[in-house]
Amino acid sequence: MDLKIQDEKIAAADVSSDGQPALDITALTRQMVKGDEMAFRVFYDAYFERLRRYLLVVTAGDEHATQEALQSAMIRVVKHIKEFREERVFWGWLTVLARSAFIDQARKRKRYWSFLQRFTRQMEPEQPTLKCSPEDDNLQRTLDAALADLSMEDRELVEGKYLHGRSVRDLAENAGSSEKAIESRLVRIRRKLKAALLEKLKHG
Repeated sequence: MDLKIQDEKIAAADVSSDGQPALDITALTRQMVKGDEMAFRVFYDAYFERLRRYLLVVTAGDEHATQEALQSAMIRVVKHIKEFREERVFWGWLTVLARSAFIDQARKRKRYWSFLQRFTRQMEPEQPTLKCSPEDDNLQRTLDAALADLSMEDRELVEGKYLHGRSVRDLAENAGSSEKAIESRLVRIRRKLKAALLEKLKHG
């Protein structure tokens, strides 16, 4: 049974015998563009599991990466939904969003790993060595949590230096401070951040 629209609300949806959604895609996506809550529920019921299975293939069975990419893809659907007339075209658009979400997550994880490598090379020799595998699923969440514990000013400073590769001179000019003062702040932040990372990884 095709999707019926009553009072600009999506009332019902059916699924075909081969598991593909038998929906009126034009009506569904039109209502999603309008922000119709029921339309998004119908979309979720029809496509969430299908996208999850698709991403499991894309991620070679990595459940954590699949969940991260799926959540990001769903957010992108809400932000960028537009009207489609064919299910085939709509599904193609969804898979592009899903692949892009996975690629962006992988790039973020790789960028954070580079951050940790650059960061730990700057640590004082008497500090214990921080060892993390770039394949560790917990790495990104651990770093996010440790950075979130810093003040906004400290987080911007350390990300500017180690994540974006800005020079101390550039950071000092931007902060209206001296290079020596920035170096001192970076030393203090490194000690604080590494201690937090080690603690979180130890108990993670």
